[in-house]
Amino acid sequence: MAEGNQFLTYKGYPLVRSGNTLYYGNMYDPFVCMLTIKNTKKVKDMDVPNRVVVQLMSTNPSAKPEEIIRKKSEKVGLYAAMDIASIWLQRALKEES
Repeated sequence: MAEGNQFLTYKGYPLVRSGNTLYYGNMYDPFVCMLTIKNTKKVKDMDVPNRVVVQLMSTNPSAKPEEIIRKKSEKVGLYAAMDIASIWLQRALKEES
């Protein structure tokens, strides 16, 4: 679990969950990914994310609302969603630098 200012990380970037929404990336960077769990399915006794919406978002506070979301996709399963989020985030941050 996260203690103090330490967050769970995935491929070197922070991963924070709030309800059915996960934020992937550092909020001080130009982009983050927002993953929204739309529904879950039962696997044995656990609820596992099934449909997940992935959005690459700008963190620029002066960006116009229509420019905030740069990419959007829906994936089946959390692994596929995290995989595309990681690729999008790395590419976007590389292009910005």
